[in-house]
Amino acid sequence: MRDSWSLAIKRAWRKVIVVLKTLLFSILVPGTVAFVIPWLLLQGSPGLELLIPSVWMVGILPLLLGVGLYLWCAGAFTFIGKGTPAPIDAPKVLVIEGPYQWVRNPMYVDVLSVVIGEAILFHSFLLAGYALLLWATFHVFVVSVEEPSLRRQFGESYEMYLYSVPRWVPRSPRP
Repeated sequence: MRDSWSLAIKRAWRKVIVVLKTLLFSILVPGTVAFVIPWLLLQGSPGLELLIPSVWMVGILPLLLGVGLYLWCAGAFTFIGKGTPAPIDAPKVLVIEGPYQWVRNPMYVDVLSVVIGEAILFHSFLLAGYALLLWATFHVFVVSVEEPSLRRQFGESYEMYLYSVPRWVPRSPRP
């Protein structure tokens, strides 16, 4: 009885540690890319009249959608994949549920959505250019590092996933 109690406590602590690592990574990396850097880029921009309601407020939609979907993805990595979004502590299980059934790289799409929302909200061509630079960087990283690594780690199941789910543009999953 005591051993099963001890084992349950160890499992619970492992889950807590994975959640904390996911939270820390999410604040440091996507948080910096999607919020700190855009904020720094906007410093010195003339007149950010955000408080006046206008058509530009539509930028809140992709921003909030990106944040919500990122949290869903991070939760899937943590609780389904038994890992974190950090490449050095990646999921042990191939995550193909939730947003991952519609697009292979939803976390990158989510971060881009946030930055595009900010570009619209703040009327910033600089942030739009930053979003393009991010997409190009994400694409090169995914194609040259992430996909080869996942092929080695998950083999045929990842190959089937590549065939059935698009890299960037979400769509309904193929059977």
